This record gives sequence, C-alpha cells and structure tokens, in this order.
Amino acid sequence: MKARVFVTLKNGVLDPQGKAVHHALEGLGFDGVSDVRIGKLIELELADGTSDAAIEDMCKQLLANTVIENYKIERA
Repeated sequence: MKARVFVTLKNGVLDPQGKAVHHALEGLGFDGVSDVRIGKLIELELADGTSDAAIEDMCKQLLANTVIENYKIERA
C-alpha cells in the first residue's frame, strides 16, 4: 500500500526558498506568479493494513515539524 504525505509551511511562516524561486521566475520573465511556497512530498510504501493513526504518528513524530508545518495524508 502506498501513501503520500504533503508537507507545507503554515501560513505566516517565512519561506525563503519560495521567495528565491519567485524572484528567479520573475527574472525569467514569468510575471503572472504572485507568490511561491515550497513544500515536500513524501511517498511511503506501507504494509497492508497500516492504520491511519500510525501514519498520523509518523507525521507528528518525524515527517513534519508541526510547529511550523502542516501535512496532508493521501492514500494512493
């Protein structure tokens, strides 16, 4: 079984990598981009029957810094 975890910075948390990409896009002539936020995608190959609670625990304990990041779990 596969699961995907999308980790993004919470609103209000500065995203210097996103700002750098935004600036680079403007420099390349892409004027229609108003903001860029960078996140990460984590794909997990899990044993059948792995519970949602177990995946939540993985996110809270290791995969996301819940102080500054949000996460969303999607079973593939």
